[in-house]
Amino acid sequence: MMVTHDPVRHLKYLRQSLSQDSEPIGFFLSAGCPLSVELPSDKWPLIPDVTNLTKYINSKLEGNSSYTQLIKELALAKKDINNIEEILSFLRALISVSTGGSVRGLNEAQLKEIEKNICNIIVSKINVQLPNHNTPYHKLSKWIRSIDRKTAIEIYTTNYDLLMEQSLEDMEIPYFDGFVGANKPFFDLRALEDDLIPGHWSRLWKIHGSINWCQQDNGTQKKVYRSHPDHNNDSHLIYPSHLKYEESRKMPYLALLDQLNRFIRKKSSFLVISGYSFNDGHLNDVIISALKANPTAMVLGLMFGNYKENDKEKYPQAYKLASNQHNLNIWTKDHAIIGTNFAPWHLNADSNEDDKEILSFIEALNNGSKVDCNAYVNFGDFNDFTSFLQRIIGTAKEMNHG
Repeated sequence: MMVTHDPVRHLKYLRQSLSQDSEPIGFFLSAGCPLSVELPSDKWPLIPDVTNLTKYINSKLEGNSSYTQLIKELALAKKDINNIEEILSFLRALISVSTGGSVRGLNEAQLKEIEKNICNIIVSKINVQLPNHNTPYHKLSKWIRSIDRKTAIEIYTTNYDLLMEQSLEDMEIPYFDGFVGANKPFFDLRALEDDLIPGHWSRLWKIHGSINWCQQDNGTQKKVYRSHPDHNNDSHLIYPSHLKYEESRKMPYLALLDQLNRFIRKKSSFLVISGYSFNDGHLNDVIISALKANPTAMVLGLMFGNYKENDKEKYPQAYKLASNQHNLNIWTKDHAIIGTNFAPWHLNADSNEDDKEILSFIEALNNGSKVDCNAYVNFGDFNDFTSFLQRIIGTAKEMNHG
């Protein structure tokens, strides 16, 4: 008998899981999420993905001889020249060993100038405004605001943009991002580790830094602050390569990774991942190690598109991890790995299901009121998933107080 996954059953489980007001619920948003913001075709995307952002940076620095030399050395080292995060990792590795001399044909001053140019270009490209109050980010924020929870919602993101901050503030939702203060907000490690945060504040953790983080000299130390994205005279803290930085520079990143680990280890924690391709081995290790330590936790990865693309597995690393870890589930549009079992979505003809809210998010692959066929669940599109969140507003109140 062919193994299948019933989309009705699993969407009901998802709705129920998201309706709990006392269990730890979190969202992990990555590079694919800004692509879901709807815009006219000549203005889309609001923020490009990593590949297209890298192409943009390469075009802006095309005539820069130092950058050309860096890319040449990157290729010789067999690194990915089409991934700006890998370029930054390689560049910062060179900076760390360039003091007082040159490395791979570039001196310390040249390397630091390249880093500054790259980060300024990134900021100019992704320091954008959401077009209206009906974006996927706003739908998520409206859902967060819909009920007073006993346990605060936690949002983790690898994105450097300020889109989540915009939507939370548009909806007047208080949140804590690790920084406190008004003149020069500083990172409060104690508040993070000891959970000294008001219970009604949501949490926003920017694992790869932000365009409004900066590093400044403070006496003999370098300190990390939250500032304005246009702080051109400071060092933008965007994408930390996982190298040995001086303690003041690496501290926020390590603390936030520890926070992700702690969250997944909480009893009955539920983390929904969107826009992430599972290509960051360091992040994967944090997630999987926490899942192994806590069998009551559940992580759901919502992947964009079908299981395969051009006859090749689209997210092989995600599939491999989910096939070996029972509490990591992966949903694609046409297939899912649930409880380590890979199978297509399939609607059963003998189902008496009449839940229109659930059925409206399932696409049967043939027409008819009674179907027995494969189906699509398109929650890998952040817009579709947050539309689901918006539709179930009120369910939590009904389930917890009804």
